[in-house]
Amino acid sequence: MTVLLFTLIVLVGAFLAGLLGSLTGLGGGVIIIPLLNLGLGVDIHYAIGASIISVIATSSGSAAAYVKEGITNVRIGMFLEIATTASAIVGVIIATYIKADYIVVIFGLILLFSAVMMLRKKVDHSNNEQTSVLANYFKLNGSYPTEDGVKQYAVHRVLGGFAMMFVAGTLSGLLGIGSGALKVIGMDNIMRIPFKVSTTTSNFMIGVTAAASALVYLHKGQIDPMIAMPVTIGVITGATLGAKILIKTKTDKLKVVFAIVVTFLALQMIYNGLSGKA
Repeated sequence: MTVLLFTLIVLVGAFLAGLLGSLTGLGGGVIIIPLLNLGLGVDIHYAIGASIISVIATSSGSAAAYVKEGITNVRIGMFLEIATTASAIVGVIIATYIKADYIVVIFGLILLFSAVMMLRKKVDHSNNEQTSVLANYFKLNGSYPTEDGVKQYAVHRVLGGFAMMFVAGTLSGLLGIGSGALKVIGMDNIMRIPFKVSTTTSNFMIGVTAAASALVYLHKGQIDPMIAMPVTIGVITGATLGAKILIKTKTDKLKVVFAIVVTFLALQMIYNGLSGKA
């Protein structure tokens, strides 16, 4: 395969990954890494390195818009980034010492989990009647705009959410994905933050977490510009288009189809990892 053909395939694949990732809320990494590893035979470490760069770019663009709208809780994001950034570096270090086959299997399992989370019915767990002592101390409670005006919310179980961020950050560094599903679980289910605030704050955090991981992958020489450049351009373009389509389109059926595709890719990666074909 020529360099030009490889670049075109990666560019088109990354565009579709960014488009579908934006429409379904999973991000492009869950598609682009299997495309590079399974479809094009790229080493899993270089596939992860390219994905990390695209995660930084797409997160930075969309996060700025959500912060401007006043939905993202920047104070919570920066507080939880202490856990995700430190653990992301730990995840990269772990990736250095375990076999690529194991990384592929772990990635497949996370894909399965992400597919389930994508189909989960979203429930607003916010409760304004009581709050955590730590939330009051660090001034984490906040508000966000709704159709009915500004809505106040209280934050609960700060330590539980902080612990979940260690898990999410480790997997982000290990696998090169945003681990948005785990971050949302930490904020939505554990800390009882409204779902809309959880998802936007997670998006804000993803780029910072990925940046910490990218420095280590760059130092190890596992970020190849020939792969990372078309991946980033394709994912950003696809995600931008997906965001515009999302406003006018219902994506419930699309999410079901996408979950099936992600499940197939997950099973394929798990099989390859267990059989030593990764």
